[in-house]
Amino acid sequence: MAGYGVMGLPFASGHVLGLRRWTVSSVGPGFTSIWHRNPAGRWTFYETAPGDVACTRYFGAGVERNKLGPIHLEWQGPRRLHIRTDDSSVDWTIQLGSTLVTRMMSTAGAALPLGAWRSPPILKAIGHLAGPALGVGNVKLTGMTSNGQRYDANPLRLWYVTESSAVVEGENLGPTGPLAEQAHLADFYFPQRGIFAMGRVFVTPA
Repeated sequence: MAGYGVMGLPFASGHVLGLRRWTVSSVGPGFTSIWHRNPAGRWTFYETAPGDVACTRYFGAGVERNKLGPIHLEWQGPRRLHIRTDDSSVDWTIQLGSTLVTRMMSTAGAALPLGAWRSPPILKAIGHLAGPALGVGNVKLTGMTSNGQRYDANPLRLWYVTESSAVVEGENLGPTGPLAEQAHLADFYFPQRGIFAMGRVFVTPA
């Protein structure tokens, strides 16, 4: 799969949001998925495609609710994105920014050959470096999904989420901020600071 999205954005209130906009998928048409975890640790996926061809196919075992319906993405500027479900269950706006670190990692990611991006030892090494460099906690670019498939994540270009406002199911999530305990679904850890990425993910049976 290839596309872009928010790898994860934590809120001081204990909520977590993620966005996946896959423009290319090997199991069906492209789709959009919003991931939400509430402070009690319960996950909801809002998706534009049925679960057997969307993110639920890979992480559904760790998700309590799935909601199928249209999701609107509106770029309100080169680095400002408004994300909204058709019924306004999720209404979320983000602003993106770059730093020397994100620019350096983006340059390195674009230069790395595909063979390196498919190597678990190299992906583990990149994750060990990226976590401290970006200040986002644990990063696992290779591992197992909740449904038992192996994934290799290839974030080719990176930005920070510098501003965010979000309302989910009528609740304002408040300011962003790291969690007391880093959120994860199976081996995928959500960054402790908002990260937006363009890239691809390879998922294969275990």
